[in-house]
Amino acid sequence: MVMVPKFIILLYIFLSLGLNPSRAQTWIQAGYWYSGTDFPIADINSALFTHLICAFANINASSYQLSVSSSDDQYFSTFTNTVKQKNPSVTTLLSIGGGSANHSVIVSMVNNSSHRKSFIDSSIKTARLYGFQGLDFSWASANTSSDMSNMAALFQEWRAAIDSETGQSKLILTAAVPTSKYSESSTYPIDSLRTNLNWLHVSAFNIYMPTRDNFTRAHAALYDPTSNFSADFGIESWITGGLPANKLVLGLPFYGYAWTLVNPRDNTIGAPASGPAISKTGEMAYKDIRNYIQSYGANSVYNDTFVVNYCTVGTTWIGFDDVEVVKVKVSFAKERKLLGYFVWQVPNDANWLLSQTAVDVDGENGTEKKGRSSLIIILVPVTGVLILIGALTYYIRRTKNKKKDTEYKAKNSKSKANLMTEAGDFNNNAPNLMVYRFSDIEEATNRFSFENKLGEGGYGPVYKGVLSDGREIAVKKLSKTSTQGFEEFKNEVMLTAKLQHVNLVRVLGFCIEREEHMLVYEFMPNKSLDYYLYDPIKRYMLDWEKRVEIIEGVTQGLLYLQEYSRLKIIHRDLKASNILLDEEMKPKISDFGMARIFSKDEVEANTHRIVGTYGYVPPEYVKKGLYSIKSDVYSFGVLLLQIISGRKTACLYGLHENLSLLEFAYGLWIQEKGMEFMDPTLDDTNSSCTLLRCMQIALLCVQENANDRPTMLEVSSMLRNETTPMANPKRPAFSERTNENDELKRLNLKPEICSIDDAPISEVVGR
Repeated sequence: MVMVPKFIILLYIFLSLGLNPSRAQTWIQAGYWYSGTDFPIADINSALFTHLICAFANINASSYQLSVSSSDDQYFSTFTNTVKQKNPSVTTLLSIGGGSANHSVIVSMVNNSSHRKSFIDSSIKTARLYGFQGLDFSWASANTSSDMSNMAALFQEWRAAIDSETGQSKLILTAAVPTSKYSESSTYPIDSLRTNLNWLHVSAFNIYMPTRDNFTRAHAALYDPTSNFSADFGIESWITGGLPANKLVLGLPFYGYAWTLVNPRDNTIGAPASGPAISKTGEMAYKDIRNYIQSYGANSVYNDTFVVNYCTVGTTWIGFDDVEVVKVKVSFAKERKLLGYFVWQVPNDANWLLSQTAVDVDGENGTEKKGRSSLIIILVPVTGVLILIGALTYYIRRTKNKKKDTEYKAKNSKSKANLMTEAGDFNNNAPNLMVYRFSDIEEATNRFSFENKLGEGGYGPVYKGVLSDGREIAVKKLSKTSTQGFEEFKNEVMLTAKLQHVNLVRVLGFCIEREEHMLVYEFMPNKSLDYYLYDPIKRYMLDWEKRVEIIEGVTQGLLYLQEYSRLKIIHRDLKASNILLDEEMKPKISDFGMARIFSKDEVEANTHRIVGTYGYVPPEYVKKGLYSIKSDVYSFGVLLLQIISGRKTACLYGLHENLSLLEFAYGLWIQEKGMEFMDPTLDDTNSSCTLLRCMQIALLCVQENANDRPTMLEVSSMLRNETTPMANPKRPAFSERTNENDELKRLNLKPEICSIDDAPISEVVGR
């Protein structure tokens, strides 16, 4: 029998299935309605939702049965019939508990099997009585391991009771859970959630609140480069913990928070704040935020780093989700293949603007689906013909392919042998390095678990590991999608093996089994410098004395690379995230994948492909591909400005927020207002190395002309010796204005390029 190519059969099956919409996964568009609002149920635009959730029923403290107050009964009893008038296909659920529920009552209920049975039976009875098609459990205060194990038992027994019903459609069973699977002292019971619940409502909001956090933040950030407190991290924790993505529904908060700024001029995300504004808690419904903005003529600013909108009026700072954010979050849910989204809460919307926006994101995809369906109708019969043609073609080519397959296997075997030979070559050049087995690394990192993940760069993810002898390690694993490859891997192993200095991270070994490229480093327990510099709280851990030690350590590391080692090394990617801190907060330069070796008499080299990180790359490298030791001097200057100011290169500064970090610093220096540039938490009163002296040194390092920049030897001398003379710095690189005699009466310059912190330049053009 002639074999038909598998891809043609699969294509036919796929296209056939596409004609049957009943097989498609339901996309959840849910919304909570809270009885504590004065918003009429009849006014809900239920056509914008697939599921509406009525909140909240309570638990009786003595009988542990479901309890609905007399004031809520009139709403709950009519909820389903009312919302179905505008949308007969909408599904309704009754939510139990909520943020104001009595924690001790819930604990008592879940802790006893007879109490659980009483609750479960009454909940099912109430749902049937009021016409709800599902039940939702919201226990926000669950925290201890005992809470979690009892919760697991509750869901198992609840599911069994629902399944035992006959003669009726099964009730849906869901739960509202926090952003992450991790509570303060325990972990949610993933197995029970996965097995017994239809889906989870991930409440990815209230991460930060003005009642407990004295700095402005995005309370529902999709991403957060400075911490693990974000929706993206939370969703990833649930998925890697064992929950399928299609059991997760992402929460969209239709409200925001208002903070009171300490200084109205310092009004970015992370600015110091003294507590809530507008109301006791600072919470504001989206419709009220829109009215507030219109009343005061404020501007809404969209921040795509955290994915949040914010506005300021005097000392009031409000963070919230506007139309742009909703679009991004719904798209994120689709890209991550989540089950859908839910809204907290429906009455907070402004004329259904956000709800309609969320639906429209789905609608765009719906239009595409209709187009695809029409195409499928045409393609199915065509594919049938292709199957016949393909069968004949396959038969003819089969004999030829056998010969090619034999040749390919021989070639592939030779390629693997060459890889092992190459690895052996650089291992011979680095005899002090350990060659680790894949199984040892896998065991050390707990199978590269999400909990062990330290971060991710252009090369790939980095994991913490513990070897069998108890030694802690960091493992850098080449990502399959990385633009870096075996050459960078080989380069870093060979270079770092030959470099030994207290301010350079030490490579312990490598692993190349199973076609993996992994580097094993000494573990740095205090993460990287950027982890502290940009965080409004953690920056206090780095006082001026510690920062001077870090500056001196980085200086000595670069001096070793350029002057004192037997090789002359150009790092080419010096930045805050590549400065790791050991247990004593001593700095160590890391990541030598981009580094290049110079002979001692070599001055500069040329490349046709630019690598590094925006904001740290000098102009001669960007414009001409030239790099030298002065390239690292430039990067050091940028880093030094960040250390003394706590500011990122990715932001714009100045009165009109149109200045790069370098131009902002230079403008203040020329006006003799350098202290306005500094991190206000720093005090250099008792230090011989002053903030202003460091600022001048940094500005000398970032001058346009490489020849004007000092060497690292000169930098070291200027930092250590107060009497060492220093020139006045010229304008920094990428400045629009070049006339040195211009009086800077107004800071309204625009940079030529936009510097983006921690964004690797992987393809401007090859290393």
